[in-house]
Amino acid sequence: MKKIFLSSLMLLSMALVFTACEDDRDSNPTLVQPTSFTLNNPVNNMVDLSASTGIPFAWSQPDYGGWPAAVEYQLEVSVLADPAQWTVTTDEAAADETGETIANYAILPTFYTSCSGDMSAVELAKALMSLCKWEEGSVPEKQTVYVRAKAKTAGAETVYSNVVSLDVNPYYIELADAPIEIWYLTGDCTADGSWTNSPDAIGTKMTPMYPIAGNEYDPRTGYGVIEYAAYFPAGANFKIIAPAGLSNWNYGMCGGDENGGQVYRDGGDDPGNITITEAGYYKILLNTGTHEMTWEKLDGVKVFTQIAMPGNYQGWNTGENLMNAMNTVTENHDWYLMKVTFEETTLKFAADNSWDVNWGSVNFPYGVGAQNGDDIPVKAGTYNVFFNDILGTYNFVAVE
Repeated sequence: MKKIFLSSLMLLSMALVFTACEDDRDSNPTLVQPTSFTLNNPVNNMVDLSASTGIPFAWSQPDYGGWPAAVEYQLEVSVLADPAQWTVTTDEAAADETGETIANYAILPTFYTSCSGDMSAVELAKALMSLCKWEEGSVPEKQTVYVRAKAKTAGAETVYSNVVSLDVNPYYIELADAPIEIWYLTGDCTADGSWTNSPDAIGTKMTPMYPIAGNEYDPRTGYGVIEYAAYFPAGANFKIIAPAGLSNWNYGMCGGDENGGQVYRDGGDDPGNITITEAGYYKILLNTGTHEMTWEKLDGVKVFTQIAMPGNYQGWNTGENLMNAMNTVTENHDWYLMKVTFEETTLKFAADNSWDVNWGSVNFPYGVGAQNGDDIPVKAGTYNVFFNDILGTYNFVAVE
């Protein structure tokens, strides 16, 4: 009787499991394409852009039929009230070298992963300048701006919100070429070995790549070829994070190619890490526009214990103004100083408290230093300074 009783319990348990699985299948949601979602009216309907940093906005998540969607949002703006007239972006107009294409709306560059966020006042001011082409002295005191949000998630088409309006006090901005787009290494073989993509970690826990002197970069997007070189131990894992992936991981170069190469993650699932099988010194070239990435193995690399920035601002002393070693988990070849303020000056990079190995160039704010090269002409300002002693590359990144 005992055996029969136990068998009956097992049959009952199996029936319950199968029923539960069947219920799970029945309750799994199906991804539904929404038609719209709600962008709330801004709390402040009159904003002085020159005196503001951000304008709060909030919106509902599109209804994907109960699907647990990871959604990314952007804000779009125009001076036209009817979104049916929003047909040409400022980026599309800038790409037309003839100048004949006229933009009628702008997609602001900031991405959001939650249902609220601050619209950058500077981004909005620049967008209005691109749309309205005001000359200095002709900027109106008030401008009505129309805003909508757009949402993207894997497996669904882009969906747009309703349009809301706000009035702003714009100001004149001298529009310049887009800054060169820099991407960043993060992983167990770079910086302090922590996996991070926080914008606050750039230069200390996340290693920047370098622009290349003499290369051309797209004036509209900042895209082009950037480079990096380091020692990578066998088994090292890392990713290269694109600016759009800062704080959300969803964009950048990852592993996952079936032939052992790299793939670009454009949202969606993580394809994996870039993994080093053979230890050595490698140079990486990455085209940030086409996402093509190449490797070159290097030989004859020297290791230095100290890098300084001697210059006429401190008497050309190779033992002062020392840079910090960036990599603390393996052999270091990247150096940095954060928020260094200079008057107009000239300087070089020098190794190990000596002039035996030094780098100089005529280029600023970035360049490739040559042994015993020219003094680097530094403009007055405050900078985060980065230097790679394998390539001799440097980058002075202006900060406020």
